[in-house]
Amino acid sequence: MKQKKPFEDDPRYRVADREALIGAGLVIVNFLMWFGSAYGLGSKPVSEYNYIFGLPDWFFYSCVVTTVVITLLVILAVKYFYKEVPLDEEDES
Repeated sequence: MKQKKPFEDDPRYRVADREALIGAGLVIVNFLMWFGSAYGLGSKPVSEYNYIFGLPDWFFYSCVVTTVVITLLVILAVKYFYKEVPLDEEDES
């Protein structure tokens, strides 16, 4: 008979696992947006760069736009997907 670990019965661990996966997904999205725009747009010669607000377009999209988009995604994730769970020990009596 397989013995259950104490944390398998606690629903707080399922919530924490789900929220950790959401956080990891946001990190991956952040990296892909940053990498794609920085190296996708920044791989051409400097003479061919386009500028937005005095910044090269690759820098503007990778650092400015990506930061704003990821910040909004984190706010939405916390508001709609994260749940508040009690952290104190439950009495089993």
